[in-house]
Amino acid sequence: MNPAAMERARDVEAQLTDEERFSLLVSVMGTNTTLTEKDPRIPDDVPMSAGYTPGIPRLGIPALLMSDASLGVTNPGYREGDTATALPASIALGASFNPELARRSGQLVGREARSKGLNVQLAGGLNLHRDPRNGRNFEYLSEDPWLTGVLGAESVKGIQGEQVISTVKHFSLNCNETNRHWLDAIIDPGAHRESDLLAFEIAIERAHPGSVMTGYNKINGTYAGGNEALLQGILKGAWGFPGWVMSDWGATPRWDFALRGQDQESGVQIDVMMWGQESFTAPLRAAYAAGDFPKERLSGMVQRILYAIFDVGIDRWEGAPDVDLAAHADIALETARQGIVLLTNDGVLPLAAPSTAGAPFRIAVIGGHAQLGVPSGCGSSAVTPPGGYAEVHSIGGPGIMGSMRNLYLLPSSPLAELQKLLPDAEIEYDPGMSPGEAALLARRSDVAIVFGIRVEGEGYDNADLSLPWGQDAVIVAVAEANPNAVVVLETGNPVAMPWLPKVRAVLAAWYPGQCGGQAIAEILAGVTNPSGKLPLTFPTGLDQTPRPELPGLGTPWGTPTTVIYHEGSDVGYRWFAKTGQEPLFPFGHGLSYTRFDYKDLTVQDRGGVRAEFTVTNEGPRRGADVPQFYLLEDPAGPRMRLLGFERVDLEPGESRTVSLTVDPRLLASYNTARGQWHAAGGSYRLALGHSAGDCTLEADVSLTEAWFGR
Repeated sequence: MNPAAMERARDVEAQLTDEERFSLLVSVMGTNTTLTEKDPRIPDDVPMSAGYTPGIPRLGIPALLMSDASLGVTNPGYREGDTATALPASIALGASFNPELARRSGQLVGREARSKGLNVQLAGGLNLHRDPRNGRNFEYLSEDPWLTGVLGAESVKGIQGEQVISTVKHFSLNCNETNRHWLDAIIDPGAHRESDLLAFEIAIERAHPGSVMTGYNKINGTYAGGNEALLQGILKGAWGFPGWVMSDWGATPRWDFALRGQDQESGVQIDVMMWGQESFTAPLRAAYAAGDFPKERLSGMVQRILYAIFDVGIDRWEGAPDVDLAAHADIALETARQGIVLLTNDGVLPLAAPSTAGAPFRIAVIGGHAQLGVPSGCGSSAVTPPGGYAEVHSIGGPGIMGSMRNLYLLPSSPLAELQKLLPDAEIEYDPGMSPGEAALLARRSDVAIVFGIRVEGEGYDNADLSLPWGQDAVIVAVAEANPNAVVVLETGNPVAMPWLPKVRAVLAAWYPGQCGGQAIAEILAGVTNPSGKLPLTFPTGLDQTPRPELPGLGTPWGTPTTVIYHEGSDVGYRWFAKTGQEPLFPFGHGLSYTRFDYKDLTVQDRGGVRAEFTVTNEGPRRGADVPQFYLLEDPAGPRMRLLGFERVDLEPGESRTVSLTVDPRLLASYNTARGQWHAAGGSYRLALGHSAGDCTLEADVSLTEAWFGR
């Protein structure tokens, strides 16, 4: 906590009138082309945004102007003609395993937001990937709490380093989109602390975000925004979080959420659509007048908002910063390069012309609108890039988010970028509309590259893991027509791969942002050496997941739904280790055009577990690797946990010694009876690996029993 900011917050709050206090407790959604009309509470000279809270000029309190921002500064219809750098999806950033890149992307978001007069960014998303059908997984970093917490913290630091408040979200267990407003997420409280909440805890303690946004869902029967155990007991109590808790837009059905830990109602017009009222305006004031809402709680809510304002310094702006869009495009490009994962490759990549003299190298590019650009996830995170979209195809659907469910194509064409890098090749494009038509082109080509895409977004879960629009059939036809078939996936989740034995290489490119076409082409052509690692496990099918059938899927919008997270803290790779299943591709997996070797692993406990080892590039070209350190077994038995990682960039033949210090919570369990972390005494089996499924070196360490933390 910043004592000076807290003292000032208390001093300024004491000077406010009750009318001014209440004005700070709501944010009003700006004019939106699909959802909201102009609200009279927003002055005419204020730029439209996702949320507006008036300032109090006489005391130096600026108005709050909020925008979604996980993938860049969004603008879903608020400001005509406004654009911003469209970053790759957060899942691609997670695949980079690169904290420095996370900070740079955060700095980009903060600077661009500030240049537009926006001082609160609703970023970043820290929910874990618990279900490979979650339509919003592309906005989240990974299935692991350590990776998510570390990268999320750096993103927050980058944003707030530009004097813009960052909001981490969605607190907590917003892990499915199906009927999210009526979803009850059931989980053991101790397991919750060891998984989803640990990701938030790590990010909050490392980066001190100004605000935390609650989820739409219930947790163990109580809505997140009114969950006193979660907000008062853990966030503000055990963790001592000094900032403010805002709701998600349309997630405040009742005024008494203010008594249970929520400090601000966000996007009040959506609450009117959902629940028929603005809870923190007339109802909260009536409760205050009746004595049901204490003055001390009102003051405390306001003090938390003021604390974040003064701590981050949004009240100390001096002019708008310059924005270097070319430099920001480079960050988007580098994130795509480092986030693309080479899943399998039997030597067909990087592309190389056959040895036949005089014949042109013939490449078929098929499907995925690759002649136009690359897809983006949809919903509130969609970013309009400089120059606008290449195309937008309306899809639609039920519920509030139906109007925002579109196929957005960012203008970075993989086809055009391949033509630039391989000018002597003969490259033809087929739209992939039918298997037969695609096979005709594939048959007369040396290599056939098929782009598989899927529209995923806020408000919707995928029904299964298949590619839509008959794309699986197209891939099969192409592979049967050409022995050198390559698949490039542009999705926000794992996909089923019934065609995997028939193709020679697969790239997971995710939603790769405004420079994604260039990044994909560079990896295909060998200009860039792939280095991304899977931030979530790819199952062979839904039968391998904790919930083969997703509760509520297919029910009408508004149906109450219960999801029981019986896997507890064993999310993703932890679940596969616990159940002994072999996934299609494990967490942390990712191939390279070079080879890395690990040796000399030593592990010691000197006031904390510390590992040291050597990484060597034994291949023919420069590349980056991500050695991963895991817990395999604790005194109670098998128990897999990622304990640390580090991204290293090495020239051929170069070696580097890496040291990792293990956070003790990753070796412990959370004991709810005592309200502390507990590390059992005894022997722990640890391992160094290329992925959760490929651990090459093991070591034991003996620890004494310890109780710690809250």
